[in-house]
Amino acid sequence: MRTYVESSGLPADVYSAKCPTRQMLDHIAGKWTVLIVDALAEGTMRYTDLQHRIEGISQKMLTQTLRRLEADGFVTRTVHPTVPPRVEYTLTDLGHSLRVPIAALREWIESNINRIEAERRAKGIQHAEGSV
Repeated sequence: MRTYVESSGLPADVYSAKCPTRQMLDHIAGKWTVLIVDALAEGTMRYTDLQHRIEGISQKMLTQTLRRLEADGFVTRTVHPTVPPRVEYTLTDLGHSLRVPIAALREWIESNINRIEAERRAKGIQHAEGSV
């Protein structure tokens, strides 16, 4: 069954530069989105817990990505009226539906990293961040 984009009436086609599915693919496939959704698959987390769980993410990128995930309906943000305010993030039903493909991708990467690194070494290619 073909899906049509309600805003345009055109078929959803991620290969089309004009289709909003392309923007969504870019957003969902981003490393910070993948890591945040995968971390939240463990359950509700506070902002600071996410910061500690996802090494290397800046405060700016975490905030921007969480806002986008909330705007797209993947995450719910709950502010508890305490001093200081306690903010928690939880996956929505839509966010939970994204867990399966993201977890599969993470598991595939973790299972195949040694093969990939061996190929890089054999070809004399270094990873962009300096590790081989």
